[in-house]
Amino acid sequence: MSARAQLGVARRVVVKVGSSSLTSLTGGLDPERLDALVDALAARRATGTQVVLVSSGAIAAGLAPLGLVRRPRDLATQQAAAAVGQLQLAQTYGASFARHGQRIGQVLLTADDMIRRAHYRNAQRTLERLLGLDVLPVVNENDTVATDEIRVGDNDRLAALVAHIVGADGLVLLSDVEGLHDGDPRRAGSRLIAEVDDTADLAEVTIARSGGGLGTGGMATKITAAAMASAAGIPVLLAAAADVAAALDTAGDGPKVGTAFRPSGRRMSARRFWLRHAADVRGRLDLDRGATTAVVHRRRSLLAAGIRGVSGDFVAGDVVDLVDPDGTVVARGVVGFDATELPDLIGRSSHELPSAQRREVVHADDLVPVHTL
Repeated sequence: MSARAQLGVARRVVVKVGSSSLTSLTGGLDPERLDALVDALAARRATGTQVVLVSSGAIAAGLAPLGLVRRPRDLATQQAAAAVGQLQLAQTYGASFARHGQRIGQVLLTADDMIRRAHYRNAQRTLERLLGLDVLPVVNENDTVATDEIRVGDNDRLAALVAHIVGADGLVLLSDVEGLHDGDPRRAGSRLIAEVDDTADLAEVTIARSGGGLGTGGMATKITAAAMASAAGIPVLLAAAADVAAALDTAGDGPKVGTAFRPSGRRMSARRFWLRHAADVRGRLDLDRGATTAVVHRRRSLLAAGIRGVSGDFVAGDVVDLVDPDGTVVARGVVGFDATELPDLIGRSSHELPSAQRREVVHADDLVPVHTL
């Protein structure tokens, strides 16, 4: 089945929309655009599909109430605008969805909710329960408490993470362009790429070019998000927000617009996906060739004998990167020792170690290969 056909029959879909697709030329929320989005989501919901919306727009929604004429540059004012705008955005969505009798629930997530395992599982349970109660979750990054600079495009990655958290059958990324092009979409002769099979190769090429014009509308982050989701077995559609109704079409072989990304990998457990894409990495272990082969290709546990170096300040239970002799991160896992314990153990066979330390440094069940996106 093609990616478009899979998207057309998907029973659970995550849809992401950015600020530029919800705002007017003056920078505030555009009610007509928002209503058009809600109408399309409600129509898809009426077919029996469960929908999760990942929406930007909190800062933009806060500009007018605060008398700001443009997006602020300093973090404190951005967060103040987000605090005011988040309520505006939620109220506007609530009123718009009410026209269709659809209840919504607001879910604000932070990076901490993604990188801490317990928080990640709690977000998973909350979203699952909302869907079970026939509530459409509206998810956004909690910009009001962000500790790092708020960056355009963060919600693309968040949408891919949410798609996996809820076990979505499809991810739709709405943009201000009609899809991925083979050149700058603003230039004549640029062609829409309708289908993408090999996301890994495409991600490398496109992201490398993003500084030269293909980064328009945050395209690099959208491709990274598409690669994340498709590598985990989730089909992805990148389309224009203006074509949202067509992007959510269930007729025939699915949506006819945008760029469709074919799933390139198998579904993985939430734990393994968390390790690969969301975990907070605390250190690194440098491996020899033999250990690299065992860990990546044979899916074996990592033993002390295969480690050649240790860096970072971590304790047992933290997540660390596993690095091959060429300096490439090849896997990620939960380490079984503190950083202070390992220097005396590395390079030694199990029979050379005290009995209390004859265990895996990283167990195979707590390890996942990493493919650079």
